[in-house]
Amino acid sequence: QVQLVESGGGLVQAGGSLRLSCAASGRTFSGSAMGWFRQAPGKEREFVAAISATGGRMLYANSVKGRFTISRPDAKNTVFLQMNSLKPEDTAVYMCAARRSPYSIVAGTVAAYDYWGQGTQVTVSS
Repeated sequence: QVQLVESGGGLVQAGGSLRLSCAASGRTFSGSAMGWFRQAPGKEREFVAAISATGGRMLYANSVKGRFTISRPDAKNTVFLQMNSLKPEDTAVYMCAARRSPYSIVAGTVAAYDYWGQGTQVTVSS
């Protein structure tokens, strides 16, 4: 069973920064495209950023482009999400997700992902 564990969430003032981590492990996990999603109470889960298995290709939502950076120095393990210039509208539970195929491409839809972490809360105060 593939497990994804997020960490790094917390409370920060508007304009501040946070760095989220997603540690992937499991018998069947050998590296695949991964992504970050977020969901606020009463709202749908939305795409934030995605990265290819090798870390060579990235995809960002327009709302975070230029402020957030996704990276994976080790394709088989941890994925990071550096969040700068945070806004109150960024407040949400942030979830890490992974695709099943090691040859999968980056994707910005919930349906494209097979494994999900439990989420980590990010709260941005104004």
